Formats: sequence, structure tokens, C-alpha cells
Amino acid sequence: MSKGKFALGTIVGAIAGLVAGILTAPKSGKETRADLKLKADELKDTATKRADEIKDVATKKTDELLDKTSAVVTDVKSATNDLKKRTENAVEGAKEGFKSSK
Repeated sequence: MSKGKFALGTIVGAIAGLVAGILTAPKSGKETRADLKLKADELKDTATKRADEIKDVATKKTDELLDKTSAVVTDVKSATNDLKKRTENAVEGAKEGFKSSK
């Protein structure tokens, strides 16, 4: 099982247990609603923090990938220009050799 699925299952299980515990507790409806609101706010804050962390990691990885991609593009352009110059030189050499053999 992947870590992501395990983490999601853990979160869903925790939420289900929390809701079941609150709904079966011997409290008034008003107190239960207040508890649910408090726990919902806590879960929202936790989810927001986790989403921000994931966004930061994704942004960092994206930046790293863009840097690597840029380096590869630069290397390919350089190699292409080098190959172009060598090809042009080879063609010129072949032309000169052809002219001198006539």
C-alpha cells in the first residue's frame, strides 16, 4: 500500500472516529454542535497547513526541474551548433576536394 493511501486512510479513519465519538457523547445538541465546529475548524487548519507544505514542496521541485531542463536545453543548443559547424566544415571540405579533383 502506498504511503499516500495509508495517510488518507488514517485521516478518514480519524475523522470518522472523531465524529462518532462526538455524536455518541452525552452532551446537549448545542454542545455537540460547538464541539463539531471546533473540531472542523481544527481539521481545516491542519488541512490548510498540510496543503501549504505540499504546495511548497511542489514549487521547489518544479523550480529544480525547470533549472535542470534549462541546463539540458542549453547543452542541446550548444551540441547542435557544434554539429552544424562541423557539418558545414565537412561540406566545404568535400566541395574543395571535389573542385581539386576535376
